[in-house]
Amino acid sequence: MKFLIQVVKKASVDVDNKTIGKIDRGFLIFVGVCDSDTTEIADKMIKKCVNLRIFEDENGKTNLSIGDITGSMLVISQFTLYADCRKGNRPSFIKAGDPEHANRLYEYILSELKHTYNINTQSGSFGADMQVSLINDGPFTVMLDSAELGF
Repeated sequence: MKFLIQVVKKASVDVDNKTIGKIDRGFLIFVGVCDSDTTEIADKMIKKCVNLRIFEDENGKTNLSIGDITGSMLVISQFTLYADCRKGNRPSFIKAGDPEHANRLYEYILSELKHTYNINTQSGSFGADMQVSLINDGPFTVMLDSAELGF
C-alpha cells in the first residue's frame, strides 16, 4: 500500500464538473493498493499517517500532527502509484490491486479516518475521471510505502 501525502492549504476534487470533496488545511492523500494489501496493513498505514508530525509548531519546527492542528484530509484512490516504468515508455500497472479489492480497502481507509480517528475526511470517486486541485503548503510531500515500512 502506498500513501502519497501532500500538506495543503486547501484541496478539492471534481467529477463531471461538480466538486465532490473539498478541504482547507490538511492532507491530500493519494492511495495506491496492491493485491497483497490487507486491512491490517491499512490500519498501520493510517496510524502512521495520522501520527506524522509534519505541520509546523509555533517555533516553525515540523512537530505537529494532523490532529494537533485539527486538519482535514482529502483522500483520492490512485492506482498509478503502482506504475512500473522500468521497461519501455508505457507504464505497466500489473502491480496495482484488483479494482474490487482496492475499492474495498479504499472505503475501509475512509471509514477508519472518519470514525476511528474523527478526522474530517473527504474523498474522490473510486475509478472516476477526477480533477484534483490543490495549493501545496511548503511544499511538503511524503511517500509512505508499506513494503518499505515493513508492514
